[in-house]
Amino acid sequence: MSIVKINVLTVPEEQRETLEKRFAARAGSVEGSDGFEGFELLRPLEGTDTYLVYTRWRAEEDFQNWMSGRGQGAHRGGATEGERPKPAATDSTLWTFEVIQQA
Repeated sequence: MSIVKINVLTVPEEQRETLEKRFAARAGSVEGSDGFEGFELLRPLEGTDTYLVYTRWRAEEDFQNWMSGRGQGAHRGGATEGERPKPAATDSTLWTFEVIQQA
């Protein structure tokens, strides 16, 4: 069964463009990873400053392998530890779901 990881990001209005540009710049950094099934960045339309980053994986192990490898560079925007840019989000929470039914 697939799993879904949803990264819940609190992004102040003045940082929204920065966040979206960073995701656009790293497009393709997760595609092609073993077990990766899909990605969506969801922008809030009203009443909240919460973005959702939705990824779907074949298994938890696939996600963990990506996070410990290519995911580290993707989360730094390709920068090294010493030059890491200031985060656009002020808070982040990771939710995990198991897909039990799909269309």
